[in-house]
Amino acid sequence: MLKPIDKRFQVSPFLVFYITTSVQVGVGVLGFQPFILDAGQDGWVAVILAGLMVHGIIWIMYKLIRNGKGDLIDIHQQAFGKWIGNLLSIGVMLYFIITAITVLRSYIEVVQVWIFPDLATWSFALPFIMLTYYVVMGGFRTVVGISFFSIILPAYLALTFLFPLKFAKWENLGPLFDVGLQPLFSASLKMTLSYLGFSVLLVFHPYVKDGMNTQKWAQLGTLTTTLFYVLIEIVTIIYYSPGQLKIVTWPTLGLWKTAELPFVERFEFIGISTWLLVVLPNITIFLWAASRIGKRVVGFKQKYFLVIILIIVFIGCNYFEKRENIGQLSNNVGAIGKYYNFVYIPLLFIIHSISVKVRKSK
Repeated sequence: MLKPIDKRFQVSPFLVFYITTSVQVGVGVLGFQPFILDAGQDGWVAVILAGLMVHGIIWIMYKLIRNGKGDLIDIHQQAFGKWIGNLLSIGVMLYFIITAITVLRSYIEVVQVWIFPDLATWSFALPFIMLTYYVVMGGFRTVVGISFFSIILPAYLALTFLFPLKFAKWENLGPLFDVGLQPLFSASLKMTLSYLGFSVLLVFHPYVKDGMNTQKWAQLGTLTTTLFYVLIEIVTIIYYSPGQLKIVTWPTLGLWKTAELPFVERFEFIGISTWLLVVLPNITIFLWAASRIGKRVVGFKQKYFLVIILIIVFIGCNYFEKRENIGQLSNNVGAIGKYYNFVYIPLLFIIHSISVKVRKSK
């Protein structure tokens, strides 16, 4: 059973809002729109439905936390026993690592395509990984601090979505609810891939003061994320035609190209550079959680386990070079994440609840 965390290493409850928001807003924001084309002009409705599904899973996660009175490792051990539980925890750790690789490699690809075509993958990945090591070794409070600034500092980018409105074709939004339930539901399932990451809550909640009672902040963070995605999707619908969205890889960057400022010609360069502040907490949170699981399950010191993980991330980033390979990686990780968050976590809740009742009846 996890020992209580010293209050010196815990963070205030309201910071769960920033952690939840920062881990759900990542490189996927730059190009999620083509994945929900099935919903057509009702794409923004699919975004809302996906957000509602995430709200439901977060509610289940807090029920798990209350029943288990520990983190994910404790919950696994209570539900499946020590050995099987630890194996499942290692599986989650590997999922966090491969997700970090996907986020970092996808961001590097954006930089290579839009800013520096001749940039070697390793030359960006290496200093970024060194920065990640510095942040994670600063402890969970440092990771949360980065998450806080990743929301505050890039917030100005929300204003840039006003520029495409002068080219808006408002008729693209109609007719409402014309695509049918099946395409809408299919699009909402695909949209959930952009929200993946919130499950790290099961690992970090002991580091939050009164962590079992912070659900309102996690739900508020998800609501904020949903509204942000809805804003971008509506602007995308009224700016692009459906045909354009089929061939545009990163529609959000196209929206930034409409920004006209007297001191900069290509604002998307600023947007991509600023987005590094958004990607950094994505990766640091995942790798902090992965190294934390490794420490508890394997017994290594977290700093040693982190070094091993970062070497894996570096090798993984350099392994995927072609666009089709990176796309396949993203699709595979998204599929794994969808099953983990929306199938495995509810199933774990059911199994854990049954095991708790069985133990109480003995």
